[in-house]
Amino acid sequence: MKIKTVDMKENAKIIENIESQQLGDALSERYLSYAVSTIVSRALPDVRDGLKPVHRRILYSMLRQKLSPSAAFRKCATVVGDVLGHYHPHGDSSVYDAMVRLAQDFSVRYPLIDGQGNFGNIDGDPQAAYRYTESKMTQAAMLIMEGLDEDSVDMMPNFDGTTVEPTVMPGAFPNLLANGGMGIAVGMATNIPTHNVAEVCDALCLVVDKPESTTAQIMKKLVGPDFPTGGILIDDFDTIVKNYDTGRGAFRIRARWEIENLERGQSQVVITEIPYGIVKSKLVEQIGEMIDAKKLPLVEDIVDESTTDVRIVITPKNKNVPIDKMMAHLFAMTDLEYKFNMNFNVIDTNGAPRVMPIGDVLREFIAHQKNVLIRRTNWRLRNIAHRLEILGGLLVVYLNLDRVIEIIRNEDEPKPVLMAEFDLTEIQVESILNTRLRSLRKLEEMEIKREDAELRAEQEKLQMLLADAGAQNDQLKAWFADIKKMYDKKTTLGRRRTTWDSAVIDVDVNPDDFIEKEPMTIILSEMGWIRAAKGHLDLNNLDTKFKDGDALQTAFHAMSTDRVNIFGASGKMFSIPVSDLPSARGFGESVRMMADIGADENIVRAFVLDTSAKYLLVSRHGAGFIVSGENCLAQTKNGKQIMNTDSENPAILCVPVTGDMIAISGSNDKLLIFPTEQIPEMSRGKGVILQKYNADRTYVLDVMFFNSVDGFGWTTGRGTTKLDDISPWTAKRASQGRTIPVGFPRSGRFNK
Repeated sequence: MKIKTVDMKENAKIIENIESQQLGDALSERYLSYAVSTIVSRALPDVRDGLKPVHRRILYSMLRQKLSPSAAFRKCATVVGDVLGHYHPHGDSSVYDAMVRLAQDFSVRYPLIDGQGNFGNIDGDPQAAYRYTESKMTQAAMLIMEGLDEDSVDMMPNFDGTTVEPTVMPGAFPNLLANGGMGIAVGMATNIPTHNVAEVCDALCLVVDKPESTTAQIMKKLVGPDFPTGGILIDDFDTIVKNYDTGRGAFRIRARWEIENLERGQSQVVITEIPYGIVKSKLVEQIGEMIDAKKLPLVEDIVDESTTDVRIVITPKNKNVPIDKMMAHLFAMTDLEYKFNMNFNVIDTNGAPRVMPIGDVLREFIAHQKNVLIRRTNWRLRNIAHRLEILGGLLVVYLNLDRVIEIIRNEDEPKPVLMAEFDLTEIQVESILNTRLRSLRKLEEMEIKREDAELRAEQEKLQMLLADAGAQNDQLKAWFADIKKMYDKKTTLGRRRTTWDSAVIDVDVNPDDFIEKEPMTIILSEMGWIRAAKGHLDLNNLDTKFKDGDALQTAFHAMSTDRVNIFGASGKMFSIPVSDLPSARGFGESVRMMADIGADENIVRAFVLDTSAKYLLVSRHGAGFIVSGENCLAQTKNGKQIMNTDSENPAILCVPVTGDMIAISGSNDKLLIFPTEQIPEMSRGKGVILQKYNADRTYVLDVMFFNSVDGFGWTTGRGTTKLDDISPWTAKRASQGRTIPVGFPRSGRFNK
C-alpha cells in the first residue's frame, strides 16, 4: 500500500490563495444574489411583454419549431425538452406547469398556447403528463413575437452559449394587462388581473395622444379587470381609480347568478360564473359542509350540474325564503364573493422591480413599442438599401448586356474586371454573376425598374417616419387598432366577461340572524375540552363522559346564536360562537385549539356573553375594575387583552355586576363590603385595589354582588344565612375589612 506524502510547500501555496471573509458578509452577498435572480429571472413579469423568462423561452422555442396556429399539433414533451436543452436549465415540471397555465382558458384571458388533451379544469383536476398532451401557439402568441426576426429587440446568449434567445418580446399585443400574472419572489410578490384587450388598446391610444392622462381618464377607457371566469365587479369607480393609481388594492368579485322558477311556486338559484381563482369543486364542497353544519339555514341543498359551462344549483329551504337575503348570506359566508388583491409589481425597462400605477405601465409599454418601431424601421431601411444596391447593378447589366456577357465568357476572373469597368461594388457583381440567363429579358428589366421605384418610395416614407414623432405615434395607434379589431368585443373571445355593476346594493346581513336558534348546553372539562349538547339539560344530572383523568369544570345553558366567552388567567377574553362548537357525541375539541389560549394558562371562567351586561374582573392580589360586556367581545382567535396581569398576579375572577353593593373575602379571613359605584369602569388596565392585604401571600377568595334592599347573606349546604347588620364590615374600597362573621364558610366562598 502506497502512503501519499504531504507536500508542505504546495499546502502553503493553497493557504495563501484562501481569502478571509466574515460569514455574515458571505451569507448576505450570496443570499442577495439568489434574491435578485429569483425576482428578475423567475417570479416577476416584464412590463414590456408581460412574460416571465420561462414563458418567453417556451414561446421562442415553439416559434423555432414553427408551431404556428396553422401548423399541426406537436407533443408537449418535445417543447419541454427543447426549452430545457437550449434555454431553461431548470426542472421539467416548472416548464410544463408554466406551459399548461398558458393554455388554460380559465387561468389566462387570452391563451397563448392552443392545447390538445387534458390540460386540467376549473375543478382543480391536474393536467395529464406532457407525453400525452399536444400543443401549438395561438394568434395572440404570434402577435407577441411579431417582428422578432427584424432586429426589433436585443438577443442574448443562452445558458451554455450555443445559441441566442430574446431578452424581451417585441410584439404590440399588451400581454401584461391582457393576461395578468402572479408570482412570489424573495420579499415581494405580484398579482396582476386580466383585462379586455379592446379596452387596453383604447387606453393605449389615449396615452399615445395624451401622455399625461390621469388615472381617472385612463380608467374610463379601461374600466377594470376582465377575468376569464367572468363574475361581477361591484366596487365603485372611485375605488377602482384609487387601486390603479397606486398599483395596489383589492377588487370585490361576485359570482353571477339567476333565479329559475319551478312548479308550485318553487324556485332555485343557478350560479353560472364564479370568481377568478376559485376552484369550483372546493367551492361546492365548502357550501355543502356549511349546509350540513347548519350555518346556512336558508339553503336546503347545493348540486353541481356543470358540464363545459358552470352550472351550480342552490335550492332554498322553502318557497318563502327571500332569495336576495339568502344570496347576501352566501356572499358573506362563502367564496361566492372573493377579494382579488392586485399588486402591479413588475420589472421595468431598466430591469428593476417596482410597483407601477396604471399610467406608468401604459407609458413604459408605449416607449417599448416606439423603440421596436424605430429598430424595425432601421432594419427595413438597411434591407432596402441593400436591395437598391443590387438592383442598381442589375440595371447596369441590361444597359451593357453584350459587354457583360463578353467579360464573363472571356475573363478567367470576371469579378474584378466588372467592378473596374462599370464601377460596381462586390455585392453588385456577385448578384450579376448569380443571375440566370432566363432572367435576361426585356420584361425582367421593366420589373427591376418598377421594384426600384417602389423601394425608393418606401425608403422615403420610412425616413420620414423616423424623423416625425407624430407619424410614429400614428403608426403605434394603427398597430393597436389592428389588435383591437382582431379582439373586438363583438367576437366570442373579445367580449367582456366580467361586468361592472357598482349599483349592486349590499343587503345588510348579520350572519347570526341566519343561525337556527335552539337551546344548547355547553360543557367544559377541567382539561379544556368543550362541546355543545342540544337542549337545556339538567345541570345537576349530566350524563356525560370524559377522557381518562379529566372531569367536569363547568356546564351552563345557552342558545345556538350566543357566543361563549372564555376568560383566561392572562387577562384575555376569547369569544367563540356556540354554532362553532362541536357536538356532544364525542369528547368535544380542545378550547385551546379553537382559541389561542396558552397550554399552561388557567381558564378562569366560561360564560355566555351578554353585551349589554357589565362584568367585574379581579386579579389574585385584590385589584380589579368593571368592564362592559360589549368591550369583552373578541373578534379574532388571538383574543382581546382586557386585564393587565403578570405571573405573580394573574386574573382569578370574572363576575357579572348584579347589585349596588359588593362583598369581597380574602385568604386573610377578612370580609369587606362597599358600594359598587366605588369601582371604576375601564376598557383595559390593571384596575384599582378592591381589598387591601398586608402580606403578599394573601389573596382574594371570592366576590359577590347584592342589592342593599335585599340584604347580605351566604349559601352553604345547610341553606342561606342572612346577616342582619352589615355595618361592621362596610367600609371604603381598598380597606382591609373585618374578620369574617360567625358561621361564614371556611372556604371563604359565598355560595359553597
